[in-house]
Amino acid sequence: MNAPDKLSLRVKLPIKTGGLEEFRLSAPRDFGTAGRSAFNRIALAAAHVVADPLATGNPWVDAAVDWEATIAYRRYLWSLGLGVAEAMDTAQRGMGLDWKNSIELIRLSIEASKDIDGAVLFSGAGTDQLPPSAEVSLDDVIAAYEEQIEAIESLGGRIVLMASRALAACARSPDDYQKVYSRVLSQAKRPVIIHWLGEMFDPHLAGYWGEMDHGRAMDVALAVIEANRAKVDGIKISLLDRQREIQMRKRLSAHVRMYTGDDFNYAELIEGDGERHSDALLGIFDAIAPAASAALDRLASGDAKGFRDMLAPTVPLARHIFAAPTRFYKTGLVFLAWLNGHQEHFVMVGGQQSARSVLDLAETFRLADAAGLLRDPELAASRMKKFLAVSGMDG
Repeated sequence: MNAPDKLSLRVKLPIKTGGLEEFRLSAPRDFGTAGRSAFNRIALAAAHVVADPLATGNPWVDAAVDWEATIAYRRYLWSLGLGVAEAMDTAQRGMGLDWKNSIELIRLSIEASKDIDGAVLFSGAGTDQLPPSAEVSLDDVIAAYEEQIEAIESLGGRIVLMASRALAACARSPDDYQKVYSRVLSQAKRPVIIHWLGEMFDPHLAGYWGEMDHGRAMDVALAVIEANRAKVDGIKISLLDRQREIQMRKRLSAHVRMYTGDDFNYAELIEGDGERHSDALLGIFDAIAPAASAALDRLASGDAKGFRDMLAPTVPLARHIFAAPTRFYKTGLVFLAWLNGHQEHFVMVGGQQSARSVLDLAETFRLADAAGLLRDPELAASRMKKFLAVSGMDG
C-alpha cells in the first residue's frame, strides 16, 4: 500500500545501470499488538550494538559503545515478546567488540532484563581473549571458555557456547573438539545452547568440528551433544543450508532443541514439517522484529497461513542483507535501525558502516519498504536522503 503522495516520501535512489531513479515509499505495515501472548517457539534475536560516534580513539581499533542506546534496543525487542541473544556475532563479537566490552554489555543486559516480565536472555561465552593461532593449546582454549562462562553465570546469565576461532586454529582432530566441549560443558550450571557458526559468517571457522565436510562435521557435533546430553539445551547452526539443518534436527534427541540460524530459510524451518520444527536464534530478527513477533503470534494461535503471510515479505530483505560476503550483514541491520529511528547515527564499531556499498544499502531500503518495515516513512526518507548526499548523490 502506498503512502500519501508527498514529495518528502520520494527519494532518488541509485541503480545498477548508473544514475538515479525516483522511488516512492509505501505506508508501513500494521503489525498489530503482537508479543503480548505466549509464543509456541523460542525466538531469540541476536541484537546489534550501537556505537558511540563521539568517542575518542581510533574507531577501527577501539570499540566504543553507546550503552544507553544499545540497552534501549534490547528493551524494544523484549517489548515485542522476543528473547535476546547477547554479545553474539551480530554485536560484532570478536569482530570489533572485545571480551572486556562484551562482559559489560552482558552485565547491563542482565540487569535490564530484570525489569521486564518474562524477558528471555542468553549470552555468548567464547574464547576471544585468545588469538586464533596454532600456538594456542587446547588447555588454553578450555581456560578461556571457563573464564567467560564463570563470569556470565556469576551475573545470573544463561550461556550460548560460541564457536571458537582459537579452537579451530589449534585443534588437530575431531577428538580435540570432543575433549574441549566435554570439559567445558561438564562445568556449566545450566544447559547451554551450542553455536555452530559456518565459515560464510566467519572464515576463521572453516573446518569446525575437525571436518571440512559439513556432513561429517555434523556427526562430530551430534556425538558431542549425545555425550553431554544433560548439559545441552539445544544447538544453533548457521550454515545457510536448509536441508542440512533438517537432517540434523531429525537426529537430535527429543529434549534437544534445534535453533535455526538460517537467515535465508527461517520461515519454513520455524514452522516445521509436521514432525519437528526449529526454534530461532537469528540475526535477521534484529531488523524484522515487528514482523517476526506478529508472525509468531499467529503461529501460536494456530494460524499457519497468517504466519507465512507475515514473514514472506521479509525473506527477500533477509537474503539481500545476508548475501555474500555474509559476514558484513551487520551493516544492513544497523542501517535499518538508523532509518527506523532506533539510533541517531549510522556509525558502527570497527567502522563497518563502510562494509556495504551505496547500491547495496539502497536495495536494503527498497526491500525494507516492500516488507512494510520502515515504521516512519518520512523519517526513513529524510535519513536516506542525508546518506545519499554524504555519498555524493542528490537524493
